Amino acid sequence: MALFARIGRLFKGFIGLFISGLEESNPEALMDAARQEFRDKMAQYNMALARMAGIAERLKGQVKSKTLKAQELERRVLANHQAGNMELAGTLARELQELKADLAIDTAELAETEEAYTANLRQAKVVQKEFEDKVKRLEKQLSQVKIKEAQAEAAGALSNATFKVGDLGDTMKTVDEVLQKRYEQAAGKARVAKDLVDMDKVREKETESKALEQAALAEFLASQGIQAGATPQGPAAQKEIGPSHG
Repeated sequence: MALFARIGRLFKGFIGLFISGLEESNPEALMDAARQEFRDKMAQYNMALARMAGIAERLKGQVKSKTLKAQELERRVLANHQAGNMELAGTLARELQELKADLAIDTAELAETEEAYTANLRQAKVVQKEFEDKVKRLEKQLSQVKIKEAQAEAAGALSNATFKVGDLGDTMKTVDEVLQKRYEQAAGKARVAKDLVDMDKVREKETESKALEQAALAEFLASQGIQAGATPQGPAAQKEIGPSHG
């Protein structure tokens, strides 16, 4: 028997640890369960309130009916007394007395029932408000916990990453190598193009261009009556630019 008891305690311990782990890993499920439990209890409480309200309504009906009956008996008692029917008037008076006693009891019970219903209804509203406030606090706390856990997870990921300043990684290294290769190819092509240029022909072209420029200048000066190579002597030596009108 002792062995089975130990096994039972051990099994209960394992079950407790398992449930605790589930609760810690899924607090949302706990909150949902708490909401459902609260709704179930509130449903039972509301049913009790409904029964109490029903009793109050029944008592209201009884009080109203007995009040009307008492008024009718009062009129009959007076009418028979005035008519001289003293025996019937006495019987009706005794019935009225008993009815008023019942009416007093019903009225007192109605007041107590209404008071209890109002107090329990107020209590239900207070409990519901407290539960809603607690749920809001827990939801806010859960949100904060998730944020902190995300921060901790991100910090842990960064601390475990083998990242150093200047380490571009494989992808960035590949980009650097590709760009370096393209630069070398472009520089090589530019040098080849430069080396292929015939500098003698370039100098000949430059000399020819300068000679043409000087010939154009001499032709222009001749059209203005100025000897090529002469240096102008002040304002008197200047002549209006343009064709001669002489």
